[in-house]
Amino acid sequence: QIARMDPKHCRGQPEIKPLEALQVRTDRGVTSFMVEVADSEREREYGLMCRRSLPADRGMLFLFPTAAPQMFWMRNTLIPLDIIYIGENGRVVSISRNVQPLDESGAPSAGPAKFVLELAAGRAAQIGLLPGDRVLHRALPHG
Repeated sequence: QIARMDPKHCRGQPEIKPLEALQVRTDRGVTSFMVEVADSEREREYGLMCRRSLPADRGMLFLFPTAAPQMFWMRNTLIPLDIIYIGENGRVVSISRNVQPLDESGAPSAGPAKFVLELAAGRAAQIGLLPGDRVLHRALPHG
């Protein structure tokens, strides 16, 4: 369990390189992002903690070994986020919109998710992202 840090002294994780291309397909079309991929337990645990900003075209994709109900919280997270839960079929299960910084109440998925995409708060609404929409990335199933 990661200790709570004083936001003033919060030290972020280094950016996970290389950034990878990810697309989201909605009724409004395809939107492209460059994402950091968190696929180790440590990377998933720290995520976007202590980051001071997240550009509109950037995000972080979390890869889990198996699909399961997920719950993300905002300990040491200083920027509001949209948290998009994605099933093992590559389709959006549910979206926790505009989750507030440092909120530790937790934002649960509405069903099993194997992938989680974090975007800057408000981006899901801007691109018209809804449950059932498809996310395209090398780690997700195609088709």
